[in-house]
Amino acid sequence: MHHIIKIIIIDDDQTIIEALTEMLEIEGFQVESHLRADKAIASLNKQSSAVVLSDVRMPKMDGLSLLARLQELDNELPVLLMSGHGDIPMAIEAMKEGAYDFLEKPLQPAQLINQLQRAAEKRHLVLENRKLKENIAAQTGLEALIIGESSAIKNIRQHISSLAQTNVDTIIYGETGCGKDVVARALHQFSLRNKGRFIAINCGGISESLIESELFGHEMGSFTGANKRHIGKIEAANGGTLFLDEIETMPLPVQIKLLRVLQERTIERVGSTTPIAVELTVIAASKDNLALLGEQGKFRKDLFYRLNVASLTISPLRDRPEDILPLFHHYACKASEHFSKPLPTMTPAYLDHLMQHPWPGNVRELKNAADRFVLGISETSLASIKREDDMNGSYEDRMEQFERHILGEGLRATNGQLNEAAELLDMSRKTLYRKMKKHQLDKQQFKSHETIGQE
Repeated sequence: MHHIIKIIIIDDDQTIIEALTEMLEIEGFQVESHLRADKAIASLNKQSSAVVLSDVRMPKMDGLSLLARLQELDNELPVLLMSGHGDIPMAIEAMKEGAYDFLEKPLQPAQLINQLQRAAEKRHLVLENRKLKENIAAQTGLEALIIGESSAIKNIRQHISSLAQTNVDTIIYGETGCGKDVVARALHQFSLRNKGRFIAINCGGISESLIESELFGHEMGSFTGANKRHIGKIEAANGGTLFLDEIETMPLPVQIKLLRVLQERTIERVGSTTPIAVELTVIAASKDNLALLGEQGKFRKDLFYRLNVASLTISPLRDRPEDILPLFHHYACKASEHFSKPLPTMTPAYLDHLMQHPWPGNVRELKNAADRFVLGISETSLASIKREDDMNGSYEDRMEQFERHILGEGLRATNGQLNEAAELLDMSRKTLYRKMKKHQLDKQQFKSHETIGQE
């Protein structure tokens, strides 16, 4: 235990203090005692590794006033109150106000020791959690961005640290979903250009006819529909970092123009001949080997050489099993915050399931699994529907049934909150409405009882 939890005894009777101190020290507790409540309060703060054991009836300050003062100081500090038989109503009031427990005099030693041990464990956990949260907040460094314990990830963190200082053009290789964009952002954030903008463009997500105008911008009237001047992504990234994802899909004519930008560090908007100077770092990402594509004539070799000043390769998640649990924990904590849901307990069987899974979708798939875990959605598969239902009816009927089942799971997990359900099921709210209508599902039937009628 990093925190040795001390028992703070408050009682105005010196003989009771002595008897309790002796008993608790024999049991291995560290004890501090006070005859006056105000003295005890002065010795405590939010970081105190302590549990308070106090008498209820004391001159100047009774147990309830003491409890109120300690709740103000730290409402997660366990306070156990000792009371004579006549003080039961006050003790019940104290429990309502947040006391950890009350013990009736004469005290039962076994019960007292048991309750103090439990309270000490609870305090220890509270302080540990606070420390973890502070550490995460303080981890503004790379560990907070690039998460993992594997040597491959430690290596990448090291590479980022040294590359970020040099502002060289870089290629990041890795399968889909393994976090190439996260590495690119880290390279920007830790670089000397971090005050500039980080502009990302997915080359695979833009049609060939638009990519040129997207990258280089255009002047008004330079083509049909160009009704005003448009600043392209390269110009917008001036002074910062331009991230070109899926660069292997960039059309060859656009590759030639990009090469010119990288060589001359100037651009011309479509429809203009005026060069504009740009200062930027270019990071490209690809799931394919660009050198190989170059050999096959599918990617310009000269552009590959120009970009390949430095390169990083992110291994797939299946090759670095020691990163699975740290990443899952990270995303589950984020999901719990995002969906305002408590973090469920991870059973050994579930952890084993995570470790055995091959993660073909890499970190992206893991993040989705963490979201579903927090929302209580079981891994949906056709197998999770009763087999006898599967055997009956046509293909259409069975698909309808499956759709209804998935909608139900999503709505149940989000307590019938349509925005959250739509986000979780990865569909627009409009589509969700339409499908709910089709299956005659009402959001009210998915609200759990404890949330009804509560603010």
